[in-house]
Amino acid sequence: MKSFEFLSKKREEKPRKCGITMVLDKGLGLETAESLMKISGEYVDYLKFGWGTTIVHEQDIIRKKVEMYQSHQITPYTGGTLFELAYMNNKLDEFFQEAHSLGFKAIEISDGSVNIPHNDKLECIEKAKTEGFEVLSEVGKKDPTLDKELTLDERIQCMQNELDAGSSLIIVEAREGGKNIGIFDKSGNAKEDEIDYILNNFNENKILWEAPNKDQQVFFILKLGNTVNLGNVSSEDITSLETLRRGLRGDTVGKI
Repeated sequence: MKSFEFLSKKREEKPRKCGITMVLDKGLGLETAESLMKISGEYVDYLKFGWGTTIVHEQDIIRKKVEMYQSHQITPYTGGTLFELAYMNNKLDEFFQEAHSLGFKAIEISDGSVNIPHNDKLECIEKAKTEGFEVLSEVGKKDPTLDKELTLDERIQCMQNELDAGSSLIIVEAREGGKNIGIFDKSGNAKEDEIDYILNNFNENKILWEAPNKDQQVFFILKLGNTVNLGNVSSEDITSLETLRRGLRGDTVGKI
């Protein structure tokens, strides 16, 4: 039983279909990650092994971390950059095989750093599904100049195409810093008119908004409620975000 639980807003228990929290693992040690999940694992739904971090750590450690996360009803998955490296090097079959051998049941498919024709990306999503993976796909470019070339209508069309191809969630790119990319300006403030346009033209429940910074998390919770899907959350901010969702901090108390 939690302390003072009678003062907290109720949250849907896992497996959740909304109010999803995706956390970024940037290379946590096994013992550190396990300790963190023992106290906060119930608030995490997806755990992304960021970028290509799995390449620089021993397979045995990755395998044990994947198994540990899954024991907490968390879906760990490989970051999109890893997929892009596999695509660029024509190693997709080997990539899928290795992901299976490490115990991953989900992968991210993106084209943020590598130029991938959209139809090829859709085929990769379909292939990953046939390989038995859950797919989370990301729309947007990591280079701010290239990202700005995507119109809102083009972004939404890509999102819908990838959803139709089999992605379970569509990630709106914001990178780890959450500034000058996609729906955030150079200061990290949300572009509310663009967000409204996306919401008016796409299924809100299928969007995972990357919101790495506290102010961005507060914005989405106040705008869309505590059941909004948020990602790229730092492992240090799991509890912080959950208290925001439950109205336990000054930013959201009495407002949700």
